[in-house]
Amino acid sequence: METEKLLQGKRVLIVDDEPDVLDSLTELLSICMIDRASTFEEAKELLETYNYDCVVLDIMGVSGFELLRIAKEKDLPTLMLTAHALNEDTLKKSAEEGASYYVPKQEIGKIDVFVADVIEAREKGRNPWVKWFERLGPFFYERMNFRGPNWREDHKKFWDEKLKQLTSY
Repeated sequence: METEKLLQGKRVLIVDDEPDVLDSLTELLSICMIDRASTFEEAKELLETYNYDCVVLDIMGVSGFELLRIAKEKDLPTLMLTAHALNEDTLKKSAEEGASYYVPKQEIGKIDVFVADVIEAREKGRNPWVKWFERLGPFFYERMNFRGPNWREDHKKFWDEKLKQLTSY
């Protein structure tokens, strides 16, 4: 996958209440057409007005899960970005509520790759969570003190279903 080729000209909405994070995301995704919002209200208006190839939502500070519901209603692939809500429960909630990806802010430098994963999965009719487990599974195993490589076992049926290779949006 060529990240730049996949991202060229794609319309992406980024939502975060921290101006420095918005600036970083804008720079890292500069190959895309970017809309930015720093509040729930601004993001809601943009989501209701435009279509996006990908939506990047902070969870805290902008009511990210409420915005995820709006994006899901419009069938927009959404990446959840978080620092403070970085835990197994929020990961599962993001997946349950329709997010396509879940990224810790510590990995923001690779946001272009993650957004490209989401867009590529949509274009090819694939499940973005398969690529997520490939790219970010080790992060959660090592750094987040999930219960080792078997942390998915508590919700095995859910994650097995989430990881099916072919899904419909």
